[in-house]
Amino acid sequence: MVGYILRRILASIPLLIGISIVSFIIIQLPPGDFATTYEMQLVNQASMSPADAKVAADRYRAQYGLDKPLWEQYLIWMKGILTEGKFGYSFAYKKDVGELIAERLPRTLFLALSAHFISTFFGLLIGIYSATHKYSLGDNLATILAFIGTAIPRFFLALVLMYLMVIEWNYPYIGRYTSPQYAFAPMSWDKFTDILKYVWPVIIIAGLGGVARNMRVMRGNLLDTLNAQYVTTARSKGLRESTTIYKHAVPNALHPIIMYQGTVLPYMLQGELEAAIVLNMPTLAPMFYSSLAIQDIYVSGGFLMIYAVLLVIGNLIADVVLALVDPRIRLS
Repeated sequence: MVGYILRRILASIPLLIGISIVSFIIIQLPPGDFATTYEMQLVNQASMSPADAKVAADRYRAQYGLDKPLWEQYLIWMKGILTEGKFGYSFAYKKDVGELIAERLPRTLFLALSAHFISTFFGLLIGIYSATHKYSLGDNLATILAFIGTAIPRFFLALVLMYLMVIEWNYPYIGRYTSPQYAFAPMSWDKFTDILKYVWPVIIIAGLGGVARNMRVMRGNLLDTLNAQYVTTARSKGLRESTTIYKHAVPNALHPIIMYQGTVLPYMLQGELEAAIVLNMPTLAPMFYSSLAIQDIYVSGGFLMIYAVLLVIGNLIADVVLALVDPRIRLS
């Protein structure tokens, strides 16, 4: 098992390097840089002449290395990550990117993991029910809702929910992660319940599509498994239907679900990103969005690297769990 895990970790290193290169190129594609934004601010807000603003912007580029070739900027960025654990300097926030990520990453992971667990739990339950009650009213209704949940964009759901909370329900807990009195307080039950008052819309929006996807995958897998010969044999031996389903069919139908979980966490992060931007939640998502708008490249690159690492970790965990469930995987 240790050798299998080491092989998977080593195989992920070239993937992370490739993702870092592609990510750095993508965030550099828009014309200009943060110094261009800085130059426009000097002209529009500080009433500086265009010539003086350009000189100041060029000085800014030289100070932070934005005038260097793209490949040299990338090597400096990667050297900081690998040798010092620093993701660069945020021009907008005037802080190290690692500090910004460390402040907001726990909130982001809490929302994404909560949505992940909820979507997995309810998705599996509904999928099992649909497969064991094929073509019933409940199965047809669940299938329709699954297609709707998969098709509706999450940012649209966030807009609808925000309209309902603000206009129709006059809901006061929006736009924050917790109340001001709990902002710096240690975690307690009161603080946890206060957090839930603010974050439940994001969790629901991020997890709704996951429920639909897990339900469809589980339903299809279990229907195939229920037609397998060993299930027919178990039934012919007189085993109760519940024993046949939950002891023999469901565990084998879970294999593709476990493999699928490797991509679920990034999917939940994407859902959290869309919902948090619309609902103005102080997580990584709004910071990433604003960094793209003003070309704060190291914030954007740091977010994409964290996203890639979580994707690799999710796939690694899925591979390990699948190897524990099915020992044949270790030999492949």
